[in-house]
Amino acid sequence: MTERADAARNRRRILDAAVRVLRTQGASALTADTVAKEAGVGVGTVYRRFENRARLVYELIEENETRFQEELAGHAGEPPRQRLRAFLHGMADLLEEQRALLLIAEASAPAARYFSRPYRTHHEQLTSLVAELAPTADAAYLADLLLMAYTPGLFDHQRGERDWPLERIKSGLDTLVDGIARTTERPS
Repeated sequence: MTERADAARNRRRILDAAVRVLRTQGASALTADTVAKEAGVGVGTVYRRFENRARLVYELIEENETRFQEELAGHAGEPPRQRLRAFLHGMADLLEEQRALLLIAEASAPAARYFSRPYRTHHEQLTSLVAELAPTADAAYLADLLLMAYTPGLFDHQRGERDWPLERIKSGLDTLVDGIARTTERPS
């Protein structure tokens, strides 16, 4: 079913307003009332379109997914190990950019991320990359384990409380990729 033109305009206005609120006032100000005021629509319009704050947040997250997927496409011809590494590093960068949004989403609906379109897409991509790199490994299970590194609360704890630089996290992910790759290497 095609979205009505006025509904599409309101959706865009609400999403753009939410981005402005995040940039200017921070994640704590991302409420339906604040977004509605910034968008110039009624709060009921925000709720009709997004039901709750978590839905609005996940819609913003999905918008950032397009850019991430375009960046991944630039690694298409590389060997599986390099593509897996690029994927994991790109995910770390994406999570760093969206940390506040993802923390809101996790707090609002803790298990919702596992049913979101980006998570399903990431899981499929990782499963495929792991299967290509290590054909005898349980690729779907390893994909879940790799995605656990991007749990918003854990990532925020590592970056905030532990004060780990992003490069340390990426280095740890590289170690995991190397371990997965070794499952198919023959001992010399």
